[in-house]
Amino acid sequence: MKVLKKIKKEKVEDGASANVEDGLDESTRAVENGGQDSLTYEEKLAFVNSIAKPMATKKFTKKLYKLVKKAAKHKGYLMTGLKEVQGKLRKGETGLVILAGDVHPIDIISHIPGLCEEKGLPYIFTPSRRDMATAVGMKRALVILMIKEHADYKELMAECAQVIQNEYAMV
Repeated sequence: MKVLKKIKKEKVEDGASANVEDGLDESTRAVENGGQDSLTYEEKLAFVNSIAKPMATKKFTKKLYKLVKKAAKHKGYLMTGLKEVQGKLRKGETGLVILAGDVHPIDIISHIPGLCEEKGLPYIFTPSRRDMATAVGMKRALVILMIKEHADYKELMAECAQVIQNEYAMV
């Protein structure tokens, strides 16, 4: 049974605040979260599976996570998890699909890119499922999410879909 520890904010001498976990050093924290919290974009790419194509660049990944954060503010416009997204895809709903590239075993999501191509939906992979969950505001890692269009982020979503279509198309 895992025991969750509270995070305390301590003031550092220069006035900035730092997170310090009770009794946990950096190596223990890295082991608990799979060692992927403090990795750079390039290091996260080492954990990506072989079917994770097209993979978003570092800059485009940030833009996608910004879109995810905006969509998370509106109820019903962000579908998370394989079961929910797969159901919405089969029912014919449209949107932008973002998949995590570090999913193992691959079989869990291997059919989704084909389903998206069949439906004509833009899809892209990002290197980390933990980063996807953080963007949504969840603690549990996310394998897949789908964003439906909303007036508040319509331009950003259209721009992301256009970039996926033009630069990342698997033609």
